[in-house]
Amino acid sequence: MGMSRKTQVKKRRISSPPPPSTLLLHHSEHHLLPNSETTTSANPRSPYPNFQRPTPQECLIVRDALISLHGFPEEFAEFRRKEAVVNDSFEEKQQKLDDEGEVRIAPLIQGGSVLDGLVSVILSQNTTDVNSRRAFESLKLAFPTWEDVHAAESKSVVNTIKCGGLAETKASCIKNILSALLEQKGKICLDYLREMPIDKIKAELRHFKGVGPKTVACVLMFYLQKDDFPVDTHVFRIVKAIGWVPSEANREKAYLHLNSQIPDDLKFDLNCLLVTHGKHCEKCTKGHRAQRTPLGSCPLSSYYV
Repeated sequence: MGMSRKTQVKKRRISSPPPPSTLLLHHSEHHLLPNSETTTSANPRSPYPNFQRPTPQECLIVRDALISLHGFPEEFAEFRRKEAVVNDSFEEKQQKLDDEGEVRIAPLIQGGSVLDGLVSVILSQNTTDVNSRRAFESLKLAFPTWEDVHAAESKSVVNTIKCGGLAETKASCIKNILSALLEQKGKICLDYLREMPIDKIKAELRHFKGVGPKTVACVLMFYLQKDDFPVDTHVFRIVKAIGWVPSEANREKAYLHLNSQIPDDLKFDLNCLLVTHGKHCEKCTKGHRAQRTPLGSCPLSSYYV
C-alpha cells in the first residue's frame, strides 16, 4: 500500500542518551584520534581529501557525550517538531502549532515559510538570539506581509529592526531579496525551493546579495530540513580545537570538509549540540567566558589537540 505524502515526510531521529558505562566504554576503547592518519581512502569531496577526521564513530561519540550533558537543546526542538507538518496546508500547520503551543519561534508563527526562515537567519547575524527574535517579531508586527516590507520605505524597515543591530545592512539585504524575487519570480515567495536538490538551492540563495554560505546552510538545515552542517563561530572553534579540521582551515573550507565527513543522520543533532555546548562551556567559548550557565565539566576536554 502506498504511503501518503504526509507520512513520507523525513523525520530526524535522536537516540536516548547512552548509559554512563556505555559512554565510558566508547571513550576508552575508541578515543578520538589525535591526528588524521587512518586507513580509509581519500575523500574527493573535501578540500582536504587526505584528512580523514572526523570519522563516523567520532561523530557518534561526541554526539552521545554532548547529549548526555545537555540533553537535546530545547531552542532547536521546535525545528524537529516542525518537520511533521512541513507538507501540511497552512491551516493544518497552524492548528497543529496552536494545539501544541509551539508559538515561541517567530518563523513558526507565520507557518514556517522558507522566506520567514531566511529573514530570521539574516536578522540573527552578529547579535543575540533574544535580539534577533525581537527584531523579527517587530518586523512582522509592523509589516504583516513581505509585500508590505517590500513597499515600505527603507528607513521604516531600519527603524523596525534596530533592536537586532546592523539594521541598515540587514534591511538593505532583506529589501534586495524581496525586490529580486518579485522581479524574477513574479511573487515574493521562496517555497519553490522545497522541491529542489541541495546544490540548486545553494546556487539559488547565493544569488542574493548578502546571503553567504552560513546563512544558506542554516536555511537548508532548519527551514528546508535538508542534511547540512552549518559552521558558526561556536562550531568552528570547537572542531578546530578537537582536530576535526586542519589547523589552517578557514570557516568555508571547514564547512565543505565537515559536510563531506559527518554522516547525514548525525548532522542536525551534532550541529545543534555543538552550538549549545559552545555557549555553555567555559573551556570551549571564546576567551573562556560562557554566554550561559555551565552545565558540568566539558566532555571534550581530553580531545583537545
